Parts: sequence; structure tokens; C-alpha cells
Amino acid sequence: MTQTPLPLRARAEIDLGALRANVRALRARVAPHVQVMAVVKADAYGHGAVRCARAALDAGASWLGTATPHEALALRAAGLDDVRILCWLWTPGDPWGAGIEAGLDMAVSGMWALEEVVRAAREAGRPARIQLKGDTGLGRNGCQPADWPELVGEALKAEAQGLVKVTGLWSHFACADEPGHPSIAAQLEVFRSMLDYAEKAGVEPEVRHIANSPATLTVPGSHFDLVRPGIAMYGVSPAPEIGTSAELGLRPVMSLKASVALVKEVPGGHGVSYGHHYVTPGETTLGLVPLGYADGIPRHASGRGPVLVDGTVRTVAGRVAMDQFVVDLGGDRPAAGTEAVLFGPGDRGEPTAQDWAEAADTIAYEIVTRIGARVPRVYLGE
Repeated sequence: MTQTPLPLRARAEIDLGALRANVRALRARVAPHVQVMAVVKADAYGHGAVRCARAALDAGASWLGTATPHEALALRAAGLDDVRILCWLWTPGDPWGAGIEAGLDMAVSGMWALEEVVRAAREAGRPARIQLKGDTGLGRNGCQPADWPELVGEALKAEAQGLVKVTGLWSHFACADEPGHPSIAAQLEVFRSMLDYAEKAGVEPEVRHIANSPATLTVPGSHFDLVRPGIAMYGVSPAPEIGTSAELGLRPVMSLKASVALVKEVPGGHGVSYGHHYVTPGETTLGLVPLGYADGIPRHASGRGPVLVDGTVRTVAGRVAMDQFVVDLGGDRPAAGTEAVLFGPGDRGEPTAQDWAEAADTIAYEIVTRIGARVPRVYLGE
């Protein structure tokens, strides 16, 4: 059988074997009764939602999670029919009816959303699966504790009419990536109070959940019936304070690579890239890497981003442009076409996504998620 050649310009290699191993490692950290929701929002943090979803399910995840209903409906359209999918970021006028027909679990954070989903259920002639989300202290989506009794009461009325089924009660942490932060215990206390109210009122949820990646790793008291690992599933540490990927028993899934497009000699005092923020200190060689901010390479990492070329870690010389950036090769002359590794697991001397995050003053979540569609994904371990 003829093997398809790997893309030469650039590629993001996605190691599905590593992803499955990460899911199994996370599964081993929770009690046997606790289910795992594989969060595949934002195209699985840039890794490819459908393939990553299937790999996670193969490794023991039993739920999928997305932000938008359109992401969830795309998973159904791809044939992922026999798995529960929760989607949580709804806006007025979103496709509630399509969500009902697709059997999605839909988050409801306020009365407007409950009213819309009830109306859609009447039109569909079948009940909607909904999960009530409480704002326990994050201050984003979710129902405030003061408004919780009204939302719970109206949801129960709709359930009694056969219009909805309340399948879950849930919330989200603000600072679980900061071990020992006082808000963690405070949010858990509020969450337990909101659970207690809803259950005493008559809600019988299938799942109760609040734990994201860092809480899955460090706050066992938050696991309840289900945990929702996102970034950890892709082998990236949620925060340096918690530990490196290796220390957490995880392996980064994405490696970003490109072919050096040009190597040339330049004299000392030569400006490099827009604005001449880098000027060669002496005669040297420059290598051109055909990736730029249009591909998701952060411009904030100009002059700082690390790249492994020909066995040596180099640094972005000057500004990252839309389609390309330059590295100073210090007189070395690798051939055009030599592989440049921007990031990967780090065990072969290459930089990691965390290294790029530090270079760009951001978080590793953003580094992997922002890699654009112009960079083809190559799947390993299928």
C-alpha cells in the first residue's frame, strides 16, 4: 500500500496513542464510579475533535463535552451517536430544537434559556435533556445562588409536564489551577449547598460535576459523579504549579513541525524582519521557517520563541510575521528542508508548548488551541 507523504511545509502531528494513554491515566486518578467527560471543544483544543473524541472513548471516556451546540451537532453528524454529549455555551436563538433531536445534554444557566428550551421541546414533541449550571464563584456562565430556587422550581415544573429531563447539576472552578487557593473550598461549599437544595426539591440528576483538569488532578473531593478533563487529556499540564506533564504522568499529544524554507548567509549589522528589532551581531546564517501568526504562532513570542533546528534550540530572530519567521543559525548551514520543531513532548530536546507559553506570556492552552487550519493535522497511532 502506498503511504501518503507527510506535508513538507508544516504539520501538527497528533499522537492519538498518547491521548488514549492520558485518558487512561486520568481515569485511574478517579474512583471507579466516577465517569470521565472528554472535553473536545474548540476542535479538541486544536487537535481535531472527531478523531480525538473517538480515541478518548476508546480509552474509557463515557461523555463528550463541547462549548457550543454547533460543535456538539458536528460530532453527531460525524457518527458519534451512542455517547452523551454536553454543550454549555448557548445564546438566544441557538438551535435548541436540533439539540433536542440530536439527544444532546444542554446546559441551562438562567430563565431565558429554560424558556427557550421548553418552547423548543413543545415544538419537537419530545423532552429536552438539560443540565442546570450554578455559578458557585467563577462569575461567568451559570445561575447565581439567589436565583437558583426559581430556576430549579421552573425546571421541575417543566419536567412534570414532560418537556424536559434534568440530567445534571454542575458548575466550574475559577482557581483550581492554583493549589490551595481559598476559592476552591468556597466554591465546593456553595456547590454542595446548591446540590442539596435542588435534590431536596425533587431533582434526580444522572450526574453532578464541577472538576476540570486541575481539579481532576489535585482535588479528589470535587470529583462527584463525573470529571471533565480538557487540557490534561491532551497531555499539557494545566499549570506549572501543579507539575509538568511528565510529573503528572501525561504526554503532550501535539508536535508542531515545519521545513526550513531557506538558509542564507548575511553580514553583521543586517536587520531581520519587520522593524529591524533584531540586527545580526556579526556574520551569520539565517533560517526561514514558514509559519507565522496566521498559523497561530504568537507574535508576542517575537525574539523569544524557541525552535529546534538541526539538533540545536534556536530563538526567533526579530518579529514573527503573518506567514513566516526567522531564526539565527549562528553560522550553521543546515539544508533547506531540514526539520524545525517548534514544540512537542520535550523528550528529544525540543521545546514544549509550555516553553512557548512562557515566551509569549500566555498559557499552554492558548498555544495548542490557536494553531490554525492552514497547518494540516497528521494523525499517529490510529
